[in-house]
Amino acid sequence: MKKSLLSVALLGLAGLAEAGVVVKNVPYEIDGEPFEGMLIYDDAVTDPRPGLLMVPNWMGVNDASAQKAARAAGDKYVVFMADMYGKAIRPTNADEAKAAATTVRSDRALMRKRANAAVEVLKAQTSQVALDTAQLGAIGFCFGGGTVLELARSGAPLKAFVSFHGNLDTPNPADANNIKAPVLVLHGADDPAVPQEQVDGFVAEMKASKTDWQLVSYGGAVHSFTNPQANTPGSNQYHPVVAARAFQAMNNLLDEVFE
Repeated sequence: MKKSLLSVALLGLAGLAEAGVVVKNVPYEIDGEPFEGMLIYDDAVTDPRPGLLMVPNWMGVNDASAQKAARAAGDKYVVFMADMYGKAIRPTNADEAKAAATTVRSDRALMRKRANAAVEVLKAQTSQVALDTAQLGAIGFCFGGGTVLELARSGAPLKAFVSFHGNLDTPNPADANNIKAPVLVLHGADDPAVPQEQVDGFVAEMKASKTDWQLVSYGGAVHSFTNPQANTPGSNQYHPVVAARAFQAMNNLLDEVFE
């Protein structure tokens, strides 16, 4: 199987040093508009694995997000990274990312439509990789974490939804009644991008909906704690210890729901 050049760079990731990490661009369309995500998996594994839809942070589909997807995938999951902006929109800085993310966040119906379309693209990858389409979940980071929660509120029939340092607000809290699977929110207790009123609103929303949910609040962690490139103390900063704990929490839930 031919690997992309990016796969070579990914071979140094912890736990994947001897594995064959494959990264493939996957073009698709939504209402005739071109999108392009990435399929990431370890081709040393031949048995069908569960699949994860991954929604990246506001920088969208790029090499850094592919590395994070490879970390999430390991040898346990097949990951499809969603393109939430369209193929023509690839932010190169924070201002461009903010503009792209704001366009999607301001239209939750559009956000849900694009996320659900990406789930269907993931399901269709059985011709590319051994994938168990009966065992699917969704994970997201920052903007992507908030997107995954909206995907859950849309009633998507997945097994689990995991948000890493994502926004927790929604314009329609009652839509939490549509959630069909466990929700795990991994949150930095000192995250200035997600104020306490958002956290309190999310907790109230979950309680009112009777959702199976968990919120893990990590002391000393701010926004983007899983992002090695984040280096703005007190605002956006990588926290390797908390990142490892958060990924372990994700795996614990996925081990539980994937039979």
